[in-house]
Amino acid sequence: MKRDTIFYQLFQRSPTVLFQLLQITPDYAEQYRFDSVSVKEPTFEIDGVLLPPENVQGTVFFVEVQFQLDRTLYERIFAETALYFYRNAQRFSDWQVVVLYPNRSTEQSRLYPHRSLLGGGQVHRIFLDELGEATGLPLWIALMVLTTVSETQAPEQARQLIQRAEAEVTDDERRAIIEMITTIISYKFNEISVQEVEAMLDITFEETRVYRELKEEARKEGREEGREEGREEGREEGREEGREEGKREGVIGLVDRLLTKRFGQLEVDTVSAIRGLSLDKLEQLSEDLLDFQTTEDLQNWLSRNA
Repeated sequence: MKRDTIFYQLFQRSPTVLFQLLQITPDYAEQYRFDSVSVKEPTFEIDGVLLPPENVQGTVFFVEVQFQLDRTLYERIFAETALYFYRNAQRFSDWQVVVLYPNRSTEQSRLYPHRSLLGGGQVHRIFLDELGEATGLPLWIALMVLTTVSETQAPEQARQLIQRAEAEVTDDERRAIIEMITTIISYKFNEISVQEVEAMLDITFEETRVYRELKEEARKEGREEGREEGREEGREEGREEGREEGKREGVIGLVDRLLTKRFGQLEVDTVSAIRGLSLDKLEQLSEDLLDFQTTEDLQNWLSRNA
């Protein structure tokens, strides 16, 4: 699963979910925004930060999603955050670090050199498997836990979360949550068909922006191929091409939303260049764009990958 992309999208949609995890409410909590930053000379890439409003000298929260063992993770994190805070000291009054792990076995074993920081209240280590069943957690936190559950448990928990979303939140938030759930499930079960995922979640993908065109594309392609090469063969090929095209449109939608949030409305030529990318390149862009600092970085990437 491309968990970095999923968690980046989740924090973009609901930045305050981090404060739910930490059970704190900083000043101006609703005005915080989620972004990624880099620190140059030396170059460090920080997964994501929650930034207070521009006119408020508040706390900056550094967020790291770590699903693989990194034996020097804390050495890197503390170097990155200290340097970033040093260079932006006039803007922030305090800093905190949040590391999200699937379980304790993913944490590095070398903790003693960092005992003061790890025990001092500024570093929060969240082990998702210790938060409880996804179905009993606040919805946005439950989405994080859903990324960690086994394939045998995921379908039932996903269905229960969809039912909760339909009953507990507004239409806009419900659509956003269902879209996140279908994205998580599609990455977790990337070999099964659209119809199987639909049946698994007991929904129709027309409810989501990621997949709403998928079935129609499959039917259209099936009819066209059927006229040329025979009805049965055409339907099968149409479904396959529809699945591929539908997934491609979903990734385009994700890339467009993330880039628009970071840089505003893109130029028409840039949008056209993105839509012309293959599915593999689009998925690569959805990850690489987290490192972009300016639209020039995007243009350079497109020039290299056109």
